[in-house]
Order: sequence, then C-alpha cells, then structure tokens
Amino acid sequence: MRTEQLEYIAAVTRLGSLRRAAEELHLSQPALSESVRNLERELGLDLLERKRSGATISDEGRELLPHIIEVIEAVDRLRRAAGDEQRAGGMVRLGTVNTATVPLLIPTVREFRASHPTTQVEVVGAQQDEIHRGLLEGGFDLGLVNQLAGDDPPPSFETVELLRGRPVVCVRPDSELARLDRITAADLLTEPLIVMRAGYVMHRYVHRLLGGRSPSFSYSTDGAEMGKLMVAEGLGATVLPDFSVRGDPLERHGAITWRPLAADTPEVLLVLQRRQPGLVPRAARDLHGLLVRRAEEVRAKRAG
Repeated sequence: MRTEQLEYIAAVTRLGSLRRAAEELHLSQPALSESVRNLERELGLDLLERKRSGATISDEGRELLPHIIEVIEAVDRLRRAAGDEQRAGGMVRLGTVNTATVPLLIPTVREFRASHPTTQVEVVGAQQDEIHRGLLEGGFDLGLVNQLAGDDPPPSFETVELLRGRPVVCVRPDSELARLDRITAADLLTEPLIVMRAGYVMHRYVHRLLGGRSPSFSYSTDGAEMGKLMVAEGLGATVLPDFSVRGDPLERHGAITWRPLAADTPEVLLVLQRRQPGLVPRAARDLHGLLVRRAEEVRAKRAG
C-alpha cells in the first residue's frame, strides 16, 4: 500500500470521476485505474464502482473513506513537520557570553561546518538573562553561559557543564600587576579595572571580591573578548575565568598574561544550555554534541 493510492481514492471521491481525477493528478486514466485495482486486491474489496459511464466511489470505499482521509492528513502533517525541521536546521543560533571562545567555540564551529556545509551558524554575544530569554522564546537554539559553583541553573533548560576553572586577573606582561605572583583585591584597586557590565557573572564576582570598593578608574564592557582586547591595548586589567585566557591568541603572542588571585576564589563553570532536546532542531542537537565532545578534549588536555 502506498500513500498515493489513498490520495487517488480521495480524488475520485471528491471529483466524482476517474477521468477528472486522472486529469487533476496528471496521470493517464489507465495508470490511475491500475493503481487503484492493486490497492483493491490488497484490501480484498472494491473501492470504486465501475460503470460504462465511469467509476465512482463504492459503498465499501465510502465506509473506508474517513480512515483514508485520516491517513492522508497524518502523512501531510509528517511532511510539514519534516519540512519545518529541515528549515529550522538551515540555521543554528547560539547565544554566548563570549568566554572560552578560542579553545572551545571556534574549533567546534569549524568542525560543525565541515559536517554541515549548508547550515549557517549565527553566534550572538549576549548577557545571561538575554540568552535565557532567547532560549525560552525560541530566538536561540543553544546558550553558552557562566555560572559560579553553587548557582542553580534554570529548571526550564537542560544544562551540561563544559569547563570548570577559577577567576584570574588578566593583565599586560609589562603591567605592574604582572610583577606579582598573586594579586589581592587591594592590588586591583590601584590599577584601572575593566569590569564586565551588570548582568554578567564576572561582574557579580568582582563586586563581591572588592567588597563594594571602587578601583582608581574603571571601564565597563560586554564580554571577555572585548575585555582582553582592552587589556592588550594597555587600558587596564580585568578578571576573567582562567579558561577564557589560557590558550587565547593574545596570550600565545605575549599581548596578555594572567595571575591568580590571592583570595579564596569560587569555581566558575561554563555550561551549555538548551530547551528540551525534542524542541531543538536536529542541526542544533548536532552542534550541542560537538561542543560537549570538544569540552571533553579540552579538559583531557589540561589534565594531561
């Protein structure tokens, strides 16, 4: 039994004629008639009543018609859903707080591009709240955010831990702070400080670290990438998770370096979040899997 055979029966019923059905379906009448006969033989009953004037639906066929229509509509729904999945898979939108971009995100996107050459990836820098809102509303398929150890992830999402590290101070190698083995909160107050804007986890942590005290001068910016660039240009120091600084091209080329903090520091987690997997397009699920695998490789390399 083939779906098109059921569609043929529905067309004959709607148009009242085998000939008109064949014309609408762009089939020859003998081909349409033969296909229907094959279905009748399979079911063991006559679906059409054939007369010299033409063929119309039989009484048995009319009784089966609601079931035939139900199958056709179910197949149509399946085709529409498959089309929606394919269209949704044409672009994956990922919101990120721009941390661990070089060791994690960029290599993953490169690998994803090789296996999904026709799927676009849109990477959008945003704050945690914006990413969470985008995930809930469908604007983002995946989200990369930081959280401090002990923070409870939103219950609306599936959350997977990718990387775990500690806050460190990112400085230029020729900075006064770079001469220190460990940096205290008091040391930070003596230099211009580049602080993440409110809404980022590192803004919350630095405010706690400084106990409400203000540095000699401060800048406010969005995301680790801009913070590192500002450090490289000599505008000040910033506090970031170590996994955002280690291995960065600016560090590899000697434009920035980092020093640990003297205070007890909480762990910072980079987590990957998404809605329930069934609500995420297939391409986004594939990118999710690659991010998890790449994070495992990064952790293994650091442990080794």
